Amino acid sequence: MNAPGEGTPRGTGVRSRIRSVFTDAGVTGWMHALDLGDGAEVAVAADTPVSTASVHKLCLAVTVQRFADEGRLDLDEQLESLPGDRTPGPTGLSMLSGPVRMSVRDLLAMALTVSDNAAADLLIDRVGLDAVNDAMRALGLRRTVAVQTMRDLIASIEEDSGGDPARLASDPAVLGRLRVLDPARANRSTPREMTRLLAALWRDEACSAGRARELRAVLGLQVWPHRLASGFPYDDVRVHGKTGTLPTVRNEAGVVEYPDGGRYAVAVFTRSARTAARQPAADAAIGTAARLAVRALRAP
Repeated sequence: MNAPGEGTPRGTGVRSRIRSVFTDAGVTGWMHALDLGDGAEVAVAADTPVSTASVHKLCLAVTVQRFADEGRLDLDEQLESLPGDRTPGPTGLSMLSGPVRMSVRDLLAMALTVSDNAAADLLIDRVGLDAVNDAMRALGLRRTVAVQTMRDLIASIEEDSGGDPARLASDPAVLGRLRVLDPARANRSTPREMTRLLAALWRDEACSAGRARELRAVLGLQVWPHRLASGFPYDDVRVHGKTGTLPTVRNEAGVVEYPDGGRYAVAVFTRSARTAARQPAADAAIGTAARLAVRALRAP
């Protein structure tokens, strides 16, 4: 049964094919695709709680823009990132060695386009986790909850792995202890709530129209094409998205825009049985599942 206000589900056949894509890739998958025009949907276990990982930076981004709307924050405000206080990570400010001053607007761009953990935590420190959760509740997303900063997330992985994260790739027992993989103890949402958040952003309901437009533009600059965008390798189809990655977890939530005006919010969350750090089959399954769902939504 659909949640109130949701559209009509389409096609058990496509759901079966999407499940086969997940199985062939060696992952468990949960997804929701929503036609932003007529509200039709394709759902595969779409109300299951999932660990969002860096997809939760979408919630942070909306919160920052709402703060700016309310005059509680200036997007040109300068925040300082010092090496000793910086949240670790493989991209952006996280990998730099010197002090950096940057505007809130630019930190937001770093957090969304290259999933910069240090930039995201500077913003979380500025607005507070409670504010992120308040913003989601205000949008009716009561199953979308942040319980940790990015530095908390990384610290919990190190703690749960006994101080040796390299063991995650070789010891499934260590992997099983990771709190970040348990939606009950980590930043979490459901696929359906993530597409509702994206729908609100695309309909200028999550924040003011100008700030929503700015966020949509930044989400279109995300640097990684190997997940959601891999399902839409066409010059005239635009993909806006935010990835999320943890050991065995590959996620992405975004919006696919066609030149005929069709717009589709898609959220795909996966969990692999393999412990390998590189998961190209899981990455590709996100794009393939999204393409199947969008194709079904666009069918006459």
